[in-house]
Amino acid sequence: MIIKAFSGSNASDSINKKLVTFAAQQFADAEVEILDLNDYEMPIYSVDREKNGIPQQAQDFAAKIDSADLLLMSLAEYNSSYTTAFKNIFDWISRIKDRKHFGEKPVFLMATAPGPGGGKNVVEAFQKRAPFSGAEVIETFVLPKFRETFEEGKGIIDEEKRKEFFEKVDAVKARF
Repeated sequence: MIIKAFSGSNASDSINKKLVTFAAQQFADAEVEILDLNDYEMPIYSVDREKNGIPQQAQDFAAKIDSADLLLMSLAEYNSSYTTAFKNIFDWISRIKDRKHFGEKPVFLMATAPGPGGGKNVVEAFQKRAPFSGAEVIETFVLPKFRETFEEGKGIIDEEKRKEFFEKVDAVKARF
């Protein structure tokens, strides 16, 4: 199984990248690649810029998606929605002709945040959009209060959330 995993953040110390990396480590038998949105930075999407063609970075990101059997995504939440970095890639790949944005791939969708909401708004936003964007969300997981519930080297340390997370990982694995 080929897994592409990424955080919906371009922050160098992204807590969502830490969560998605932890999730990816649970798929020891898979070929996993962690993508960094910084490697796909491009001009902000506009119809005027689109007239000059789709940037190579968008095509490269779409190719990564297309090569996957499963996507692991942990979306950062800024002001109750997607980060600009994620939304820009999303917008550009949506303009590639004759393909669904997320390649009709199954997705384990996650989010975390320092606060009590844990990124639930961005998860809900993506879940609403997913059926129209070629993403089959097969499981979701939200980890609130990241700094209190996650420890580097150990992963999720809140027992209830840890149990929930591993139940969802098992459900995702059962699909393959």
